[in-house]
Amino acid sequence: MRKILSVFFVCALVSGMLTGCKSIDSKGADKTVMLRLAHNHNEAHPTHKSLVEFSKEVEKKTNGAVKVQLYPNAQLGSEREVIEMTQTGAVDIAKVSASALESFSDVYSLFSLPYLFDTKDHFYEVMDSDIAKDIYQTTKSLGFIGLTYYDAGSRNFYTKNKPIMHPDDLQGLKIRVQPSATAIRMVELMGGAPTPMAYGEVYTALQSNVIDGTENNEMALTSSNHGEVAKEYSYTEHAMVPDILIMNLNKMNQLKKEQKNAVMEAAKTSTAFHKIVWAEETEKAVKKAKKMGVTFHKPDKAQFRKAVSPLHNQFANKKSTGTYYRNIRAKVKNLK
Repeated sequence: MRKILSVFFVCALVSGMLTGCKSIDSKGADKTVMLRLAHNHNEAHPTHKSLVEFSKEVEKKTNGAVKVQLYPNAQLGSEREVIEMTQTGAVDIAKVSASALESFSDVYSLFSLPYLFDTKDHFYEVMDSDIAKDIYQTTKSLGFIGLTYYDAGSRNFYTKNKPIMHPDDLQGLKIRVQPSATAIRMVELMGGAPTPMAYGEVYTALQSNVIDGTENNEMALTSSNHGEVAKEYSYTEHAMVPDILIMNLNKMNQLKKEQKNAVMEAAKTSTAFHKIVWAEETEKAVKKAKKMGVTFHKPDKAQFRKAVSPLHNQFANKKSTGTYYRNIRAKVKNLK
């Protein structure tokens, strides 16, 4: 059914594209520019709330000349599908995980590198810097650019009935990972059996024992009800993978200069808004998950860091990521 709906929406979007992102009324006056934004979260998720804020800010800053129409709940397809639609212009803007952008720009694979960031402050220091802005431009030749990021929390392992306190605890366990070569290699180095899978399939896979566990932030326990079937959550904090707001380059260039500035300012404002909402909703999610019977654990992360050290050497010596890697790691010094 979701595939059928996706085809319906895409057909409608393509039909709308035939007249461009700006339409003219019978008197020749410009009508409102409508930008279509797709993402895979439900309306209760803090990221959706931040995208609503983005939409409001765009409309406010352009005096209603530009509006953003949201398509949540993966209505228009998977993250890869909406990235491809953003390339072609069938979708104007999309919120996707940085890991989903790996196959489009190798630099984005950095964000899936376990323990790239030492702390949340280190993460923000990097993502609010020119390093992130440079990375956003690496897909320009592909037809889209990054606008901003949204905190997606730290990724941690959670399983049906076994806490992960040491890499050895992952031995023999089938762990769902995002479709990322880096995430797959991470679980292999830690001793688990990585199982790439779309996020929407995780609940059923846990329930039917197709997988033994997965890794994500606390919000997944409640917003997607994973806490109903996975009861052991371990704070390995092995990755902080941001969500990225991307936009079709042609659509951006069709906007007037002041409208472009408004979109960029609205993106920045929504990120600041998101930091507050994310922290509040994460706290609520933990309390709710505990009521669902989820137990939270805090393992020593030293052995997990040691297990994935070969990946750090790989990224440091890779031509496409080496400079970015060193600049990101250097930001730690700014916090000391």
